[in-house]
Amino acid sequence: MLNNWNIRFWEYDFLSPYWLWLLLVVPVILLLMFRNERRKEGEWKYSGSAASQKSFSTRWIVSFRRILIVLNGIVLCCLIFAMAKPFHWSDYDDVDENYKNGIDIILAMDVSSSMLAMDFEPNRLEAAKRVAKEFVDGRRGDRIGLVVYAGEAYTACPATLDYTILKKQIDQITGENIEGGTAIGTGLGTAVTRLRSDSLQSKVIILLTDGSNNAGDIDPLTAAELARAKNIRVYTIGVGSNGKAPTPVITPFGIRYENLEVEIDEMTLMKIAEIANGRYFRATDEESLKSIYKEIEKLEKRKMLDQQYKTEPPASPMGFLNWAFVLAILTWLTNRYFFKMYE
Repeated sequence: MLNNWNIRFWEYDFLSPYWLWLLLVVPVILLLMFRNERRKEGEWKYSGSAASQKSFSTRWIVSFRRILIVLNGIVLCCLIFAMAKPFHWSDYDDVDENYKNGIDIILAMDVSSSMLAMDFEPNRLEAAKRVAKEFVDGRRGDRIGLVVYAGEAYTACPATLDYTILKKQIDQITGENIEGGTAIGTGLGTAVTRLRSDSLQSKVIILLTDGSNNAGDIDPLTAAELARAKNIRVYTIGVGSNGKAPTPVITPFGIRYENLEVEIDEMTLMKIAEIANGRYFRATDEESLKSIYKEIEKLEKRKMLDQQYKTEPPASPMGFLNWAFVLAILTWLTNRYFFKMYE
């Protein structure tokens, strides 16, 4: 019922998005309506002076008429959105067949020493672990595994439906007892090997790092080519705030924190995502990292539903049509009976 009045257009996808180009015409129409309103001559003849005429004027009426013009613009926008055939993928959440074919997902997480930088709370690694567990909690019917890498890589948990075990493994990962450095290619290559050829039709790797490739024997772009050859999509996430961040530095006297420039090889991460048919994201804080995982979830749900539904999902334009009708009636009644424009 609430969806019948929902006009939050950013929550919708559109089956006929080309109609949305008409939104560019709306400001022009409104400008012409405002100009016509200013030039319109009055309908009453008045023989008094201009000074006495001003005494009868009311500023709020002028403002009110401008508001009605804006409402007409909103009506037009609602009709355009309705023509673009809006719909929600989430409308299918209660359909069992959505989850009969899940996704194989590998989380490849950087645990190098720089992930202990404290521009996230309490640091990048702990924030990444929290958000990864929330992502796992939101999945249904997907096999999810975990690969951990720094200067080398290992499989912390193979792809599984046992999310309890997976989350325990996520809790336990640290950068201890692993070779230093950031071997992005090795981490991605290891994740690719965990997705077997007999895996589910949809295979995804989410690669998270806060640095650039400086270790390992596998070039990141070579690993991306291998992922594409196995029909694996790779989403890459660069983690780190803009500017400088308190970062651990190993010295002969132990570890101390220094404010160092955040250096993420975004070009390489973008190329990896491009080669492996994914997308690159940048997370500058924990909230943006959460939104990235939600966006990936939305993208994957869409791909899965595209495979399962051979026909177009039903459009849901009622919210836009309902508001267009209500606002159109409101403006018409106001003009008809309050301003008596149509006598």
